Amino acid sequence: MNIRIPEQNFVLISGRLTRDPEMRYTQKGQGVCSFDVAVNRRYKDQATGEWKDDTTFVPVTVWGPTGERCKERARKGIPVYVEGRLSLSEYTDKTGQKRKVMRVVARRVQFLATADAPGAQEPAEAAEAADADAGADKIADASGMDEVPF
Repeated sequence: MNIRIPEQNFVLISGRLTRDPEMRYTQKGQGVCSFDVAVNRRYKDQATGEWKDDTTFVPVTVWGPTGERCKERARKGIPVYVEGRLSLSEYTDKTGQKRKVMRVVARRVQFLATADAPGAQEPAEAAEAADADAGADKIADASGMDEVPF
């Protein structure tokens, strides 16, 4: 008996940028923007009764025009909402060690405050594109990792 299990790879996160976005371009001119989002989870410690924060730092990659808008508008500290998919990248570092990095490849990024007013609560215009991550599938070609800009 063959059981079919639906597979989904969809991620939603919201948090604050930990640094200004970095924009790079592949050898073929495809733009890719990278930044990290700090996502907090508040919980009550059962042993002490104190409230504590558990922060996860999530690397995010945004391809194409959406990435260019992120570079122009996003700044360290602003809150963002990100929709995308998980992606595992493998590479060899300068010392010859094989490394793996799990990141979110965003297809939509919404700024929850403007860069000029990081504490503002009114939503800013969303930066989105249907195929913002289309370039991500083009990075693994027969020549290896030549197109990976990070």
